Amino acid sequence: MNTAMEQQATVRCRGKRDGRMGTVVSDKGDKTIRVRFDFIVKHPKYGKYSRRSTILAAHDEKNEAKAGDVVEVIACRRMSKTKCWRLTRVIEHRTVEEPVAG
Repeated sequence: MNTAMEQQATVRCRGKRDGRMGTVVSDKGDKTIRVRFDFIVKHPKYGKYSRRSTILAAHDEKNEAKAGDVVEVIACRRMSKTKCWRLTRVIEHRTVEEPVAG
């Protein structure tokens, strides 16, 4: 019974974390994936909408995400110079076909 209370206490202390869904662009690093997030921004003066995207490095402990997968990541402690996100789950597995050279 104490373990359940302890778990609730740790969840309460950590608070709500920033979570995002995106597409895996690269899985070449060991335990690291690069995730692209697309969003739409409205121009402040003209009101036109434009698409923007950002690529973040995320920690993948089990190397389960592959390029093209739709994943969910949450913010965590900084693990390296560029990596401060952690993979929580793979939402959808997709395969990316690489173009044939020549």
